[in-house]
Amino acid sequence: MLYRRHLLCCGAAAGLFTALSGPARAGLLTPCRDGLPEALRPLVERALAGLDATQLWDVHTHLLGTGDSGSGCTVNAQLGQWWHPVEMLRKRVILGAACVPPNAPSVDRAYVQRLRALADDFPAGARWMLFAFDQACDDAGRAHAAHTTFHVPDAYAARIATETPQRFAWVASVHPYRPDALARLDAALAGGAVALKWLPSSMNIDLRDARLRPFYDRLAAARLPVIVHCGEERAVPGAGRDLLGNPLLVRAALERGVRVVVAHCASLGKALDLDRVRPREVPAFSLFARLMDEGWGAHLTGDISVVLQTNRRPEVARTLLTREDWQTRLMHGSDYPLPGIPAAVRLPALVRAGLLDAADVTPLQALREHNPLLFDLALKRLARWRGARLSAAVFATRPHFQRPTGA
Repeated sequence: MLYRRHLLCCGAAAGLFTALSGPARAGLLTPCRDGLPEALRPLVERALAGLDATQLWDVHTHLLGTGDSGSGCTVNAQLGQWWHPVEMLRKRVILGAACVPPNAPSVDRAYVQRLRALADDFPAGARWMLFAFDQACDDAGRAHAAHTTFHVPDAYAARIATETPQRFAWVASVHPYRPDALARLDAALAGGAVALKWLPSSMNIDLRDARLRPFYDRLAAARLPVIVHCGEERAVPGAGRDLLGNPLLVRAALERGVRVVVAHCASLGKALDLDRVRPREVPAFSLFARLMDEGWGAHLTGDISVVLQTNRRPEVARTLLTREDWQTRLMHGSDYPLPGIPAAVRLPALVRAGLLDAADVTPLQALREHNPLLFDLALKRLARWRGARLSAAVFATRPHFQRPTGA
């Protein structure tokens, strides 16, 4: 029986990777082309028109690595085990989107090298906020390796940003259950972190936990924003605590004066409407919209990374495009490397939804093959609904992350 299970698992893994050599490759693995052809310059100029590059910070950019350069990065062992074929495919697709070849001498270095090359196609001043990503922890604050999909230490994110400061800033990630969480937060503040990143469902963080209050108070005093993933999470399953991704839980931080960025505007999946006497599931995005209308002002913002992905309802993009009163509280982010996965954003589907002109599909597809970061920016700049577009304010993100001197 054990032999049969091994054959079945091996067959499943082989089937998935065989599919990548056929039509599925076009959907999951993007061609990685260097340089920016002159024919695409007009599209890039359209995307950048009216924007101040010195204010253009991509607020949602992932660092990834295996630790092969001494970075301290890790990926869950399942992502390299043939008896976990779906996890192996996940790793291959994500690294493929970052143009890291399977035979790269160093995954760490290849990932950063490609990201720097993509950034060089942008005007001077544009920057990317590189995410550290802490380990999942149990309720006692002990690191839980089995629930950690990937880990990017603060020190590594800080080092990469410091090496190329004209292009990169860095975002810390500290699990608040850790016994030394406040000390780690202070170290991040001293090290120049521009924000903090949490993915509660994956990392096992209940935003309502009373232990977080001193942590919140320190964030509020330093005016350091916390970027919180809300809604369903598919790319980083981790601890699998989906209930902790409820957008309404960020009120616990807001009530203590913390500046909160809701990642992806909670645009995927459902969550319990905890404001009802008898809670029931509703679209998570509807709860984000409720929060945006509650009067939190500039303390509550949302990043628009991946809101045009195929797995999002068109109503999400239509709402974001037409809510003029939200525009100064929405922020551009790419969720790199995901824009490099062709199947993630199917442009013809956006045309059918009335969100994109058909004439823009071919040049956008070509741009994605050369520079998925420019593709992501251009797509957001070209998206429209009944004449409404995202304002230039959505792309002037830098002021949201500048801390007062001495904070």
